[in-house]
Amino acid sequence: MRRLILLAGAVLLAGAVAADDRPDPTELMPGGAASVRVARDARAFSQPSATLPFDRLLDFRVGDGVFRKLWVSSPSSTTSSDGLGPLYNARGCQSCHMRDGRGRPPEAGEAASSLLVRLSTPDGRPDPTYGVQLQTFGIQGHPAEGRVVADWSEEVVALAGGETARLRRPAWRIEGWAYGPPAPGVLLSPRVAPPMIGLGLLEAVAEADILAQADPEDRDGDGVSGRAARVRSAHLGTAALGRFGWKALAPTMEDQVADAFSADMGLATRLHPAGWGECTAAQAACRAAPDGAPAPGEPEVDPRLFDLTVFYARNLGVPLRATPTPQALRGRALFRDIGCTACHRPSFTTAQMPGRPEHSGQRIWPYSDLLLHDMGEGLADHRPEGDADGREWRTPPLWGLGHTRTVSGHTQLLHDGRARNALEAVLWHGGEAQAARDRVVGLSPADRAALLAFLDSL
Repeated sequence: MRRLILLAGAVLLAGAVAADDRPDPTELMPGGAASVRVARDARAFSQPSATLPFDRLLDFRVGDGVFRKLWVSSPSSTTSSDGLGPLYNARGCQSCHMRDGRGRPPEAGEAASSLLVRLSTPDGRPDPTYGVQLQTFGIQGHPAEGRVVADWSEEVVALAGGETARLRRPAWRIEGWAYGPPAPGVLLSPRVAPPMIGLGLLEAVAEADILAQADPEDRDGDGVSGRAARVRSAHLGTAALGRFGWKALAPTMEDQVADAFSADMGLATRLHPAGWGECTAAQAACRAAPDGAPAPGEPEVDPRLFDLTVFYARNLGVPLRATPTPQALRGRALFRDIGCTACHRPSFTTAQMPGRPEHSGQRIWPYSDLLLHDMGEGLADHRPEGDADGREWRTPPLWGLGHTRTVSGHTQLLHDGRARNALEAVLWHGGEAQAARDRVVGLSPADRAALLAFLDSL
């Protein structure tokens, strides 16, 4: 069946564009053989990879159950689900990654359940009272650390052809610091939850292939100087290439999942064994609260449940793409010619992964180089973290972009959800992407529409 889909797509593409602009037909299968049939509803990101062995489907389904689980505080009769907090941002993985999709910033008067705020002092250290992440919820007897508020302003951007766009700019602040004032000049960095699809495939890209794209000194003079992040891996016990998260802080899926259990839910795992999660030494009552460890020295998240969560996150499939329209194909050529592919690298071929044939040797189309790039002052959070400075962000994959509204119920993009659509996201680009952004501004309305049609086709 996949061969038939692929050949049919190749015939249609060949009839739609000139030979020099003809896409590789494998682009219709962005996750390679692991690509999944598109569910025409909100389940588009929740399917198991097509290459997943039949005898592992039960593990995927059980992992899905753990991902959806709502944790409770200790002590509790539900001993396999207790240990939440004492301070936390969400009660479960899906509270932020709803339907395995993209989070969004809070609306007026709404709790920020799918947005996290990282904190640090101006010299890059954790806040001495509040740590590295603001906790917006607390169990009984432990007040939340504070409430995230955004004050929005709008500005008009003139586009060629007489069109305009409106960008909204957030001014982030915290109301009601519950444990006293933070450090003077505390820095805030809001982050919405990214989509979950294709993570196992990104993990399988050879490190050498990612490093080959890095050009930190911009020796080729193209204005783009992607940089690799090397960060500490609790799973590997050494430094490794960061691949996941807005600042490329997690090298492996084990690291990513363990970080989320600890910082977002206050749950101990074998990689982060502290039962109090993000509570600092200044929050003595928080550290003294009961935890959900089944026995002293054991983690609150049973290792089997942890492994199943990792397995689930690693094997969420990337949807097949529909055959692009002639307008989207025109947009594809513009995406390349404008220079967007300098950071949003179209494809990789994954390495051979021992014990993971479902992720091995796949031609994938994530549209990301997985490197850090200076995105300019407009998107800067001025907060160094890991190997990233205050202006750098990892290039987010674009696969599945066109499904955002169906899966997540909105089209808000970028690290803090400020962009309400793809055009606004492009117009926020600066730094290394400034030249490409300015070329988009200068496009004719028809060409700009074609570029957006291509992005919507991903």
